[in-house]
Amino acid sequence: MNTVVLELRSLKETVADAARVMKTGRAEREARISFATPELLWEVLTGKRWELLKVLCGAGPVSIREAARRVGRDVKAVHGDITALLEAGVLTRAPDGRIAVMGSVWAA
Repeated sequence: MNTVVLELRSLKETVADAARVMKTGRAEREARISFATPELLWEVLTGKRWELLKVLCGAGPVSIREAARRVGRDVKAVHGDITALLEAGVLTRAPDGRIAVMGSVWAA
C-alpha cells in the first residue's frame, strides 16, 4: 500500500465501509484517513504540517531532528506538529523512534 487518501466522511459512512471490509475480507487498496468536517481536517492539517508531510512523503523513517532540518524549522515546533500528526494517524512511528508518513503517495 503506497497511497493514503484524506477524505471528508461521516462516521456512519466510515463504519459502514469498515463493516463491509470485515464481512467480505477484502481490504481497501489504499489507507484512508477520514475527517468529519472541513474544520477538523484543517485543524489537524495546518499549513506547517502540510509542508512537513510533503517533505516527509517518500523519505522513509527519519528522526524528528532530521524532519525539522528538512523543513528549516525549530525542532520543538516540529515535534509538536509530529505529535499531532501521529495522534491523527497520518504519521507512524518506527520501532527505533523515527517517524514516517503512512504511505508514499498522498491523495486528497
